Amino acid sequence: MTSGDRLYDITPLVTPNLKVWPGDTPLSREVLLDMKDGANITLSTLRATVHLGAHADAPSHYGTDAPSIESSDLRPYLGRCQVVHTTVERNQRITFDHFEGTIEAERVLFKTSTFPDSQVWNEEFAALSPDLVRDLSGQGVRLIGIDTPSVDVFDSKELPAHKAFLETETRILEGIVLDEVPAGFYELIALPLKLDGFDASPVRAVLRTLS
Repeated sequence: MTSGDRLYDITPLVTPNLKVWPGDTPLSREVLLDMKDGANITLSTLRATVHLGAHADAPSHYGTDAPSIESSDLRPYLGRCQVVHTTVERNQRITFDHFEGTIEAERVLFKTSTFPDSQVWNEEFAALSPDLVRDLSGQGVRLIGIDTPSVDVFDSKELPAHKAFLETETRILEGIVLDEVPAGFYELIALPLKLDGFDASPVRAVLRTLS
């Protein structure tokens, strides 16, 4: 990293107030030992959904007998990335009509601004068109991210965007924060944990400016 590089942390703050999908497990922390109480170390236990904040979905989340997160190739989560600002409305799916320019990177992150506060749940966030997922995959895109809790709209039962990801073997990054990130090209670093058998993993998602 050179002195001119800038890091954008695109991960929401993980606190018990961070909203998770209704019915999923919110974050809680149990302190087992605390130096403030005289212990020689501080030690705590975390309990939460693996779909917490910025997270990578595994194919097993939306495909029967599909691979779980520990077997995911790490390369889609690391490398040149394009941040795209959209004009999509709430509860709508992003298509090519919702942004200008062309996609020129293997990783694309869409800013919708339809889920502006990770501590306030709303059901009207934007999502992805399954045709957009297929078309981007056809252009060589390996990962698509979005600043909402899901690549499908809240009330979707058939989950067509998830199915398009499964069909194309494209990777999903959800729950990122792009409020302060200008449109353009960056290096994405968002590696999932090696959680055996799990259907997702939280990530510390970061964008680094390119030299």
